[in-house]
Amino acid sequence: MKLDELIEYLKYKDLINFKDVEITGISYNSQTTKKGDIFICLTGEHTDGHKFAQSAIDSGAVALLVEHKIDGVDVPQVQVDSTRLKIADIADRFYSNPSKGLNLIGVTGTNGKTTVTHLIQKILEQNNQKCALIGTLGYKLSSTSEYRNAKHTTPQAPELQATLRMIKDIEKIDNVVMEVSSHALEQNRVGGCRFNGAIFTNLTQDHLDYHITMENYFRAKAMLFQNLEQGAFAVINIDDEYGQRFKSVTAEGVKIFTYGVKNNADLKASDISFSPNGAEFKLHYDNKIYSLNLHMNGMFSVYNVLAALGASVAQGIDLNLAINALQDVHGVAGRFEVVNKKPLVIVDYAHTPDGLENVLKTAREITPKDGKLICLFGCGGDRDATKRPKMGAIAQKLADKIIITSDNPRSENPEQIITDIIAGLQTVSPDLVTVEPDRGEAIAILKNIANNNDVVLIAGKGHEDYQILKDKTIHFDDREQVRKVFAQKVI
Repeated sequence: MKLDELIEYLKYKDLINFKDVEITGISYNSQTTKKGDIFICLTGEHTDGHKFAQSAIDSGAVALLVEHKIDGVDVPQVQVDSTRLKIADIADRFYSNPSKGLNLIGVTGTNGKTTVTHLIQKILEQNNQKCALIGTLGYKLSSTSEYRNAKHTTPQAPELQATLRMIKDIEKIDNVVMEVSSHALEQNRVGGCRFNGAIFTNLTQDHLDYHITMENYFRAKAMLFQNLEQGAFAVINIDDEYGQRFKSVTAEGVKIFTYGVKNNADLKASDISFSPNGAEFKLHYDNKIYSLNLHMNGMFSVYNVLAALGASVAQGIDLNLAINALQDVHGVAGRFEVVNKKPLVIVDYAHTPDGLENVLKTAREITPKDGKLICLFGCGGDRDATKRPKMGAIAQKLADKIIITSDNPRSENPEQIITDIIAGLQTVSPDLVTVEPDRGEAIAILKNIANNNDVVLIAGKGHEDYQILKDKTIHFDDREQVRKVFAQKVI
């Protein structure tokens, strides 16, 4: 594509050294720049891409997208107000607007995004429609295919648009369900994407190291609903304290479906019960009542299922078909995943106060009367520190015994993170609280303290198979560690 065609609809401030060169790719990392690329000089929290422009040119970049003129280079420079915002427009144009021909559904919220996307994928496939998925675990082209790696919950714009184009043209898939993070919305990584539907799961404290306030966090999430086009649909958790606000900011001409348990909603669950085998409830929709018997557990699973069913009715899918599809689902990797039976050991991705509270309450529901509930968790480094004591208080309130350990400490001292967690505890009695910074050693402790009728929740990392330390990233998988310690797999 010629540069002139690439920037035809781009709102730019100036063109410097303009030549209508051929653009064969987009890059924003000088180390991976290839011949023919336009190099996007991104400005971020820690780096300024303008400093690497010459390196990118040396690697073959034939044009630059900049926020200010760079002296001493002779390739064309397209100057814009914000390269971080305009990279999405460049990517969407370069890949010929791939989302235009797709049924693209975005799922946003603090918790539940991954599960909801998987549930929608299963429902569409049950309805004989191919569906690709993009999210935390990577992207996959069907419910039975392997994940392909992703760097972020929502990829950067060039990778995202390239993936959408591949899904549409090469794989011939017309449906895509995608997790949409607050960072992706704030940074316009999904700019250019035309969503046919948006789903809101919940909004609780997370990412305040980035957004600073819950109001900023809400505004970032709200962008997905504000930008929906006429004829699209929105599915909103009306029980959440932000649910009504999401409903009010949704663009005009968008069909809204609400779901909930406590409040009046289009899709409402009642008569909810839990057992070690899963959750059961009644679904009320359109003056009809449906019975659901799930292999998934917990109130959060009920909400996730309601969200997916909301997306189904919004797309005109038969509700009985959708329910049958979900009753066959046994869960998502790292989401309340049972990895050992005696004791019952569950691994979950919960890494927020609300997420930890929800999974602990669910774990308590299935803890035998003569058993104890043990919670092993830590908190990530270089992230919102204010949630650490809150998570400590929640764990101590809901579990019989807690083991505090490391999560992904990153550049922080693991012991300082643990100290922040302990600040939320009412007691540090060794009978109730064990501290072990080494996560592998902490899991090994379980063999000595967990009896066969106990329930153990290992929270924080879920599906992750790595641990980010100060100077390196190592292979680490909670599930592998549990199976090694107890020398058995789930029956």
